[in-house]
Amino acid sequence: MSLTRIHNLSISLDGFATGEPQSMETPFGHAGERLHEWMFATRFWAKTSGTMGADHAFAERHEPGIGAEIMGANKFGPPGWQDDADWKGWWGPNPPFHTPTFVLTHRPRPPIEMAGGTTFHFLDASPTEALQAAREAAGGQDVRIGGGATVVRDFVAAGLVDHMHLVQVPIVLGRGIRVWDGLEALEEDYDIEAVSTPSGVTHLTFTRRTGGN
Repeated sequence: MSLTRIHNLSISLDGFATGEPQSMETPFGHAGERLHEWMFATRFWAKTSGTMGADHAFAERHEPGIGAEIMGANKFGPPGWQDDADWKGWWGPNPPFHTPTFVLTHRPRPPIEMAGGTTFHFLDASPTEALQAAREAAGGQDVRIGGGATVVRDFVAAGLVDHMHLVQVPIVLGRGIRVWDGLEALEEDYDIEAVSTPSGVTHLTFTRRTGGN
């Protein structure tokens, strides 16, 4: 069976994956781009320039073997995007996913086919139902849970995540949306590895133990 994976989810020292308030002008709220500066410096992101060290090695694992993605409504657009019939996401005509991409929303709409192989499907579904639909579309490949923090938390709490890569960034946000709330004793179900890099971030890799729920 395909795996369910999370990659490159950046969090602050106090566990927030985004700041507040989110808007068209500030997708990550008061956090700005500070959570992702480590990735912007890598060859994975910058393509023809950027570093080739450990940050790059972790970042590039985001893409291989992925056949479908699941994301939350707040990743697809700013608050209120459901009222804009022309909204097609933040990423322009050729989004970076290149797979069927399932957007969880309480206000579904017809699918949107984009350039480059991305088709957005809009579901009002539980994590288990959404994962079933994504696996059917993934053609035997893995499914990536793309965020945001609330969707990640819901899928982890439901016991549906096999591999999770979080990047702890040395900043304190104080407010926003936290990943860890309600996930007490998470460490009992996963083998955890921590790798710190010269950029100042710590890569936390969670791999579900054999026999976990």
